[in-house]
Parts: sequence; C-alpha cells; structure tokens
Amino acid sequence: MNSIHPHYEEHRQRLKKKFSESGLNLFHDYEVLELLLSYAISRKDVKPLAKVLLEKFGGLKGLLDAETDEIENVKGIGAHTAILIKLVKDLGTLYLEKKVKDNPQITSTKDLLNYCKASMGGLRDERFSVIYLNAQNRIIKIETIQEGIVNQAVVYPRKVLEKALKHKASAIILVHNHPSGNVNPSDADIKLTKAIQETAKVLEILVHDHIIIGENNFLSFREKGMLP
Repeated sequence: MNSIHPHYEEHRQRLKKKFSESGLNLFHDYEVLELLLSYAISRKDVKPLAKVLLEKFGGLKGLLDAETDEIENVKGIGAHTAILIKLVKDLGTLYLEKKVKDNPQITSTKDLLNYCKASMGGLRDERFSVIYLNAQNRIIKIETIQEGIVNQAVVYPRKVLEKALKHKASAIILVHNHPSGNVNPSDADIKLTKAIQETAKVLEILVHDHIIIGENNFLSFREKGMLP
C-alpha cells in the first residue's frame, strides 16, 4: 500500500532546498516564518498560521519584538513555538554582541550600531546602557545602567563612572533608546551627556559618543557635532 504524504511535507522540503541554495534572499516574509514554524509544529500546514502571525504583529520585526506570552496567546501557537520565535531574536542579538566585541577597535562603527539597534530598537520601555572600552578601544563590558523608565533617561553620572573605574575603562559610549521612535535628544539627554562628560574628563576617561536608538533609526551625538 502506498503511503500518502500530506501536501505540506513536499512544500517544506522545497523551502529547505530553497534556503540551502540561496539563503533568505528570495523568500517572502511568510515563507521565512513558515520555515521556522515547521521545526516546532510537525504535523500541520503552517502557512496560514505564519500569515496570521505576520498580520497580528505587523510583520516579522513586530513578531520578533513581541513578548513571549503575546505570541503564545495566538491560536495554534504553544509555549514551545513561542520560545523558538523569541530564541531566534535573542540569538541574533547575541551574535551581533559577540561580533562587536571581537572588533579590534570601536568607536561608532556599523557593527556597534547594528548591535544597538537589534538589542534596543524594539523595546517598549527606555533602557540606558554604557559600553566600556580599554585604551585600544576594545570593548571591556556592556552594562545596562537603568531600565524601565519611559520618556526620560534617569541615570546618575556617578553610577556610570564608578563602573568605568571598576572596569578600568579608558573610554565609554553611552547608548539609550527612545521607545517613541523619535531620536531627537531631549534637554534631559543633553544635560546628562554633558554631566557625564565633565565628570569623566576629571577622571581622564573619554566619552566617545552618545547614541540614541529609535525603532528604525538612530542619532549619534558625535556625528551631529554635539560632543566637543
């Protein structure tokens, strides 16, 4: 007796072959998600579910930025699948972090911006982080100083610089996000940057840049001529 294979099994094989030969370049977004879902949901045509997820969250980025429980609440998605989707996002961010840390020297390079946008671009609350560098501008540590503050960065310069001394840093890069998407610095952002820079100067620590991350863009104080 000949076994009858569900139609989606052949389709999955075609997607895998297509990915093996050309990566994701020729994929529609729903096909990318469909291929991912096939590794978590084995006995089901997942194309309709992929399209539902993209519509609900406004695309792949919105889905990857969503909380695990939000994804899990979609009919047909269990905890196992929701965790896989979030793992993909966090794994990509971790890769970019490792890549930027392996950079021989860094100030405001493309790799750094890619990491900052990946780690902060989709956050719903504000986060303020500091990248601590040694004398060769290699990353010593990336630390989150403050998080959970909406529309205002409440950061104490003393805390930033105490950690700089702890890590024996020669320079720092300030990074925070604006969940609103508007990357124009507020008066508080400007005052904070100035306060940190003035205190750092006394300690002979350089402030290379302050980068504000929006959802799809960024602003560099250095590039805008806002750091003396």
